[in-house]
Amino acid sequence: MTLTHATAAALVLALCCLSFIQAQPQRGLPPPRGNSFDANAVILKQNFDLNPDGSYQYNYETSNGIRADEAGYLKNPGSQIEAQVMQGSYSYTGPDGVVYTITYIADENGYRAEGAHIPTPPPVRAAAAPGRFFK
Repeated sequence: MTLTHATAAALVLALCCLSFIQAQPQRGLPPPRGNSFDANAVILKQNFDLNPDGSYQYNYETSNGIRADEAGYLKNPGSQIEAQVMQGSYSYTGPDGVVYTITYIADENGYRAEGAHIPTPPPVRAAAAPGRFFK
């Protein structure tokens, strides 16, 4: 197989573009600094159990204090109201030294999370009685 000059040039250009894209810094959270506690974190414990019915359970713990666990299963399998249910929690130590914990459930009603540090919305006022403003 012989390459034409145009094909070879296109191949070289594509490789250059890929190497440029790969060399760009990633967006989002900055990587841990080399001298930080997080950069040297290791997994202390990790388990994953997948059952024949599709239910599962996992957990892990790292040396820098991150912990997570989750369990999931299929609710009402094979029915019109079938739903995947996942619930669990995770915790981590924030930059302020405080341990933050989130507990959550995700099911047919959406994702709901709770934690002492998560703001809660103000209570919703009851709807006005019919005819109160319009007669």
